[in-house]
Amino acid sequence: MPKKAKELSALAVAKLKAEGRYAVGGVDGLHLRIAGGSRAWVLRVAVGTRLNDDGKPVVHRRDIGLGSYPEVSLAEAREKARELRKDVRAGVDPLEAKEAERRAKLEAKAEHDRRKTFQECAEVVIGQKADELRNARAIAQWQSTLETYAYPFLNDGRKIDELTRHDVAKALEPIWQTKRETASRLRGRIEAVFTYARNEDAYKGDNPASLTFVQHSLGKQKKDAKEKQPALPHKQMGAFMAALRQREGISARALEFAILTAARSGEVRGAKRDEIDFEAKTWTVPANRMKAKREHVVTLSAEAVKLLEALPRIVGTDLLFPAPRGGELSDMALTKTVRDMHEAETKADRPGWIDPKSGRVAVVHGFRSAFRDWYNDEGYKHGHTREAAEIALAHTVGSAVEQAYSRSDMRQARRAMMQDWAGYCAKPGASNVIAMSKQGAA
Repeated sequence: MPKKAKELSALAVAKLKAEGRYAVGGVDGLHLRIAGGSRAWVLRVAVGTRLNDDGKPVVHRRDIGLGSYPEVSLAEAREKARELRKDVRAGVDPLEAKEAERRAKLEAKAEHDRRKTFQECAEVVIGQKADELRNARAIAQWQSTLETYAYPFLNDGRKIDELTRHDVAKALEPIWQTKRETASRLRGRIEAVFTYARNEDAYKGDNPASLTFVQHSLGKQKKDAKEKQPALPHKQMGAFMAALRQREGISARALEFAILTAARSGEVRGAKRDEIDFEAKTWTVPANRMKAKREHVVTLSAEAVKLLEALPRIVGTDLLFPAPRGGELSDMALTKTVRDMHEAETKADRPGWIDPKSGRVAVVHGFRSAFRDWYNDEGYKHGHTREAAEIALAHTVGSAVEQAYSRSDMRQARRAMMQDWAGYCAKPGASNVIAMSKQGAA
């Protein structure tokens, strides 16, 4: 057996001055280590005894610090040492236990830091959106809708990781069918907050505000058959086109071309140079890009032809309106153009480009409605027919029998009408009253 160290008194320990390691007795393995001006208690223990490949026992020795001397007295050091030796006899590695405790504390702190309320997460997302959108009105809408509809249900004292899709449904249910647009935007904003929380490990599992979950709980939103796309009054088209023509960029030109041709966004964004017959002043849209899946010939006004002729030829694409990074423009590119124009108007303390019936900002598809309203109010007075207007919009005209016997696409009549429409759009002012060309003019 190893020789036991002599049990030193507190006075004897105080007299130790030279550098070294001194066994102080009282507890096996307890030492006072002196190095420079430092004095500290150390307990040496043997833990984890096991057999090596030769079958001989291998002992791991640990030096465990018990604190500085004299801050920790001799009696206190011996008491600590006895407790640790008791743990060792029970099969506990004190250093590993200490490290495990440290890790547990760190993990508990990290878990505490990760656990946030819905509002705490929402405020971060709103801050990110403020940097992204730089639109005070849009940010205010984010804040307002969340405070009004989401916080009462989703910020009730629980952490965000305690919320479920049922809580999200409760927040949306009061307005899901009665204020459909607000509810739709609110759902998207709540979804963005949960997406942030998931990325920060503050929420686990699927996003409870996903459209699939919400529709499962609340059903699909009912569509109002009478609800129309927001459109400008046709008498504002001259002023709008004047503002549009001041804007640079391929998106602005695509929107201008869409208005001049009364075409749908997808038809314009996919338009290719070989679809244009500059001599005949026509644009042939293939069936695969038409809603009715039938080829459609668009008659082009002089203004539309001039716009196309001024477009730059982009190497590597035959698209007339390619996206800056290649491929087709997105539908949002044209929508953003309208929104940016509206924002510019409101910043100048002007009303902006608003549909007076709905109070909403006009959308790209709404310009087709503006064209149709122009025909209803003005075009028919100058000899243009309803059939020509409907064909220009690529709508089906007449019954199946009438369609079977009709062989004319009224191209000349439509040419005159589209030229009058272009002229009407070129005259700024509240009334936009212009002299119409005669039907049949080339």
